[in-house]
Amino acid sequence: MRQVKHLLEGKGNAVYAIAPEAPVLDAVRQMAERRVGALVVMKGERLTGIVSERDYARKVILQGRSSAQTSVAEIMSGEPLTVSPDTDVFDCMRLCTDRRVRHLPVVEGARVVGVISIGDLVKAVIDTQAEQIEQLQRYITS
Repeated sequence: MRQVKHLLEGKGNAVYAIAPEAPVLDAVRQMAERRVGALVVMKGERLTGIVSERDYARKVILQGRSSAQTSVAEIMSGEPLTVSPDTDVFDCMRLCTDRRVRHLPVVEGARVVGVISIGDLVKAVIDTQAEQIEQLQRYITS
């Protein structure tokens, strides 16, 4: 099965980050501009959390807080689940399902080298299944 490093080769390994002291409004703007559902929260080179649209909806909007006056640190999920580039795609899917998360930072050593989403994982599984079906069809017709 494919590994996380193969997904990053295909989608790219851009890491969109924000500082924990930044206002939530900056995080929401960056997510909208980059068309992503989450940002890793970095203090220098160190991963300190992850902030998602879900965090924003539940911890700012529903609680009537100010996006401009609430810091990312106040709403982020601290100590996020991470995976390595060698992690199997199915293991990532299991992790996302079991822990009810949608984004996984990819960490190599102490460095964040990418982020994968549940959408990336689903696409990888669909692509793999399509390849297997095509191979079986060729085998049957040959």
